[in-house]
Amino acid sequence: MKKENRKSLLYVLLIVAAGVIITLFLPGKSTNTLIYEQGKPWTHPILTAPFDIPIEYDSITAQQITDSIDRNTARIYKRDNSVSARQISQLSQKLQSGTSLSPMVQRALLSEMSDLYANGIVDADTKSQIKDGEIKEVRIMASNIAEVVDPESLISVKDAYHWIDSVMSKPLYFGVMSQVAINNYLEPNLMYDSIETNKLLEDAYRKALAPQGIVQTGEGIIDHGDIVTPQKYAILKTYERMMQEREMKVNGVNLSIVGQTVFVAIMMLVLYFFMKLMRPRTYTVTRKMVFIISFITVFIVVVELIVGFRYILIYAVPFALVPIIMTTFLDSRTAFYIHMIVVLLCSLVAKDQAEFIIMQFVAGNIAIVAIKEMSRRSQLLACAFFIFIAYCLLYTAMVLIRSGNLETVGWHEYAMFAFNCVVLAVAYLLIYVIERIFGFTSTVTLVELSDINTPELRMLSEACPGTFQHSLQVANLAQEAARKINANSQLARAGALYHDIGKINNPAFFTENQIGVNPHDTLTYTQSARIVINHVADGIKRAEKAKLPQVIRDFIAQHHGKGKARYFYTLACKANGNQPVDPAPFTYPGPNPQTKEAAIMMMADACEAATRSLKEPDEKAIAAIVEKVINGQIVEGLLDEAPISFKDVGIIKRTFIERLRTFYHLRIAYPDDVVPPTSSGPDDPED
Repeated sequence: MKKENRKSLLYVLLIVAAGVIITLFLPGKSTNTLIYEQGKPWTHPILTAPFDIPIEYDSITAQQITDSIDRNTARIYKRDNSVSARQISQLSQKLQSGTSLSPMVQRALLSEMSDLYANGIVDADTKSQIKDGEIKEVRIMASNIAEVVDPESLISVKDAYHWIDSVMSKPLYFGVMSQVAINNYLEPNLMYDSIETNKLLEDAYRKALAPQGIVQTGEGIIDHGDIVTPQKYAILKTYERMMQEREMKVNGVNLSIVGQTVFVAIMMLVLYFFMKLMRPRTYTVTRKMVFIISFITVFIVVVELIVGFRYILIYAVPFALVPIIMTTFLDSRTAFYIHMIVVLLCSLVAKDQAEFIIMQFVAGNIAIVAIKEMSRRSQLLACAFFIFIAYCLLYTAMVLIRSGNLETVGWHEYAMFAFNCVVLAVAYLLIYVIERIFGFTSTVTLVELSDINTPELRMLSEACPGTFQHSLQVANLAQEAARKINANSQLARAGALYHDIGKINNPAFFTENQIGVNPHDTLTYTQSARIVINHVADGIKRAEKAKLPQVIRDFIAQHHGKGKARYFYTLACKANGNQPVDPAPFTYPGPNPQTKEAAIMMMADACEAATRSLKEPDEKAIAAIVEKVINGQIVEGLLDEAPISFKDVGIIKRTFIERLRTFYHLRIAYPDDVVPPTSSGPDDPED
């Protein structure tokens, strides 16, 4: 399988996996619900009933009704006759065989016990509720017939014991309580029947909470500007509940989920084809595509989790972080496109989708403009401030459009916007993490690398002062030309500053660092070419040791492309009787420049070096040498692999000529100082 096909398959698998993960974390139903508050105006257009809607009580009234039913509905109890039969039988056996009580006393005690069980004994909790007035009516079920009894007539085990004790305290019954442990024969025989009681309650609820009427199909529920009264609020809640219940299902599959899945799939496919067709250079870099897909997936899943926890927190999510990160590592157009893909996917969890998309669209554009070429971390603070202002103004405008007054403004949303922008202000921490994980290089890092006090540049200035000055000139040329053709000017400058650090190993072998003695005089042309060419490999090794970013190492490797060490190659040909020699020992390893910035730097490097050899660097001579050098690179095919156009090359030539002219402008010749003539005075010094 070809490498390109393997990459495409990998990207498709990543896109599919991302779509599945995003869909799994989406809610199972549409979240595009109506936004309204009780007591506030209805901000949406007129709402018409699509089907008959019962007019139910509002939640407060319904709760009051159910509380009243709970307090006044009778409790159902069942009489357990087996309890009384068992306890009286056991008491009778005790009296006959274990006491000295007379038959009359025994009959009297058994009669009292029978009367107590006939009246009914309840548990202590029930008796406590009766005393507190929580139970106002009791019904005793017997043979499917409910007998209403006075709750006050029911006694607990404790009450029954006191009753027996009071009756048996008469002289006639002396000795009964001391010989018989009455507590052992007292037990509740009226048992609470929760099932029957709940049936009675449910029946009462159904009758009391029956709909007060019906909003018929086609009838208006509420019009724009109407106050959401408690009754209207209840109708709206019933409407939403019925809409959810009526979600269509086919073979048990929720069509809302099907719709979400299709929407996510379309968005991910749009992203894939945009990158493949419109950003092919980014598409071919695996780590960039993996970064884009994984970042989008993680960000959207985090949003879905946050919104699932509490919807209001959606305002605290820094959506502008997406274009900031993407602009930092990619380009502004790709950043905007990816931002809108993220916003559209996240709109599935937004209640007011139009408001959400508008606000994030504006915030994203502000972020892209503010961070298009971020060179200072303070730019993030300014960006966060402007986004905060935009959020506040847009939200206020939306509220005014919906309600026409500021009373409906939720001021806590502004606090969410502030938190949002605080997170944006420290986005450079995330930028740093992404740089380390994916090997990217941000503009801020490039600015830091361009500081001439970095260890490598300081060493270059000390060991190779001529090369260092050359690198500064090349950096200025490359930065200006890159700015003129909308390339990454900071990248071009940083790459130019480091492109010759390999010369630190052998500074004396390069003309700009020589003072009188030329060590090449004792070497063959091949040996000299090898030493000169090796400064590329030496530079790469130094860059790796210094842990410079890959983009800087690429500049070092590509700044001569696959060109020749032409000076020594030409001398070798002349020494060979003006016949060509094997060019391999005189050819740089390459590769040729792969980016606009590397191509600009190669042209700047060659042009700056060539103009140093001009005896009279006037504008005409500079223009001629620039044309000759760059045209020669084009003819050799050194620029064929860079995405640079002839129009760009023309702009670069003009920029170089202008800048080099200012580098080498001729100063006016200052006249010699005027020496006043010596006057001839008298011979006598005293005179």
